[in-house]
Amino acid sequence: MIMVEAVAAVVEEEQEDHWEAVVVVVREYDGERDRRGVEEVERECEVGSSGSGGRSGKMRLFTDLLGDPLARIRNSPAYLMLVAETTATGGGGTEIIGLVRGCVKSVVSGACSTQPSNQDPIYTKVAYILGLRVSPNHRRRGVGKKLVERMEEWFREKGAEYSYMATEQDNEASVRLFTGRCGYAKFRTPSVLVHPVFPGHALPPSRRASISRLDTRDAERLYRRHFASVEFFPADIDAVLSNALSLGTFLALPAGTRPWDGIESPPASSWAVVSVWNCADAFRLEVRGATRLMRAAAGATRLVDRTAPWLGIPSVPDLFRPFGVCFMYGVGGAGPGAPGLVRALCRHAHNVARRRGGFGVVATEVGARDPVRAGVPRWARLGAEDLWCIKRLADGYAHGGGTLGDWTKAPPGRSIFVDPREF
Repeated sequence: MIMVEAVAAVVEEEQEDHWEAVVVVVREYDGERDRRGVEEVERECEVGSSGSGGRSGKMRLFTDLLGDPLARIRNSPAYLMLVAETTATGGGGTEIIGLVRGCVKSVVSGACSTQPSNQDPIYTKVAYILGLRVSPNHRRRGVGKKLVERMEEWFREKGAEYSYMATEQDNEASVRLFTGRCGYAKFRTPSVLVHPVFPGHALPPSRRASISRLDTRDAERLYRRHFASVEFFPADIDAVLSNALSLGTFLALPAGTRPWDGIESPPASSWAVVSVWNCADAFRLEVRGATRLMRAAAGATRLVDRTAPWLGIPSVPDLFRPFGVCFMYGVGGAGPGAPGLVRALCRHAHNVARRRGGFGVVATEVGARDPVRAGVPRWARLGAEDLWCIKRLADGYAHGGGTLGDWTKAPPGRSIFVDPREF
């Protein structure tokens, strides 16, 4: 990674009855000296999924990065983490008060959606900004904006044409910062669909589907052939599929259909595909703030599931202890039976997660208009509605004098590819 020059600004912080000048420096994260300070900021800034901001009596979702602050970005082609650090002008120690992460990659832009399927896709270099945190005691002083601006400078250095971010639609503070102060525009509204992993019983396989596992090369060829015009499809899909966290790619065909002979074989009347990613080895989640009654009720469902698994009664997983997420990515298909085949693949992914252990939920993220969305099982209370915001960083157009147009103004496609490295 390119070293980042320190950017300093003087802000005023009122303490007791006088003002003390404080220098805020934005610099690259140093794993040896910054880890403890970063972890402290992360703990202070955990926000409840309900948008409660951590008010007493509300459930909150905590993220454990397993001692690796770079876990959410280190699998990307290029990545950077910045920290904001204060130093009093009168001397004294330093304190980390904010941080942000970012990565850069090449993806298919929405402006390519009209490309004929037999033409090579045109990739656009984009940047993704995530994990923005500012200590509660230092908010409303421009620290978050400064972190974003410095990260965008690095994005430009890496040649990114666009920067985008994702947040929950009801996270008003985040939306206000990015759209109101940082120049981002509301862009896409995918949904996070979540289903629990039942510890006591596997889900019965579908009798209407035949499921096979694809090797990495066949999976790559299938994705490049059929996802070449899907927004955010990554140019380095081969690196994603071959990553140690990827647990496999699975293809579903209607039962009784002859086995798939490869990408050149005639397509079945309907088909579906999904790949599975192990988020548990990168981070764990935990729900805190639940009442004793809620914990007891959830525990009772698991007890019944364990003692009488043949009943197939849905149970609430133990989300009140650290749990892993099994993420389904590259979900897609074609034909009238695709939603049903996706449902069969989701059952298969659930059973993969259950056999491996350590997973509390199976999740995916799909576009609002994706035709396979109907086939994804989910518990509404566990999911979320996301908002992606985007900003154009480049002044000109990298591909032939503007033939692609401005992606920020492109209408949404039916599908969207969510990179598991950024979930």
